[in-house]
Amino acid sequence: MSSIINQAYPPQAGLIEENLLALSQLEEFLDALTPEQYRHNFGHDGRHTLGKHIRHIIDHYNALLSSLDDDVIDYEDRPRDERLEQWPQQAVDRLTDIKAELIALVGHCPTGCLSLNYPLGSGVQVLDTSLARELAFLTSHTIHHMAIVGLLADQLGITLPEAFGVHPSTLRHCQRDISRPVAAWPA
Repeated sequence: MSSIINQAYPPQAGLIEENLLALSQLEEFLDALTPEQYRHNFGHDGRHTLGKHIRHIIDHYNALLSSLDDDVIDYEDRPRDERLEQWPQQAVDRLTDIKAELIALVGHCPTGCLSLNYPLGSGVQVLDTSLARELAFLTSHTIHHMAIVGLLADQLGITLPEAFGVHPSTLRHCQRDISRPVAAWPA
């Protein structure tokens, strides 16, 4: 993927690129999975699956992207399409669509204030936010769930790239410190 950072685009372009990189990693991961692996139950009560984490990630992107017309984001009020938990190809298809929607935002990003509905107690607190802030949140949220997916995949014997589930800030830090040896234990 060619970098959209450093081109004549608004600051959101870099945030969009971080999201695109994470979603591309997820697509590659899903392309290698069987439906059985995707639906495999983990945990003592069997309630965790790779598919549930992927669906959860997709739900959050859907919530953000569908909110850009009315400027109100609500991550709690999302459809939770269970087909995305069951069929990796359906998840790949939706990730492809999400990536296209994100790419379409480059150069056309809303820069105004958005509202975020945040459930608190029995009510909802409305918070001011922006597309840039929500893109930063989605990067962290996606990477967090990718790290969990990586742990679950490891239990199935699936080997993932070293950077899978590692936040871009951590990758940048490691790149800066590549010449400095890392001790196994603090002195």
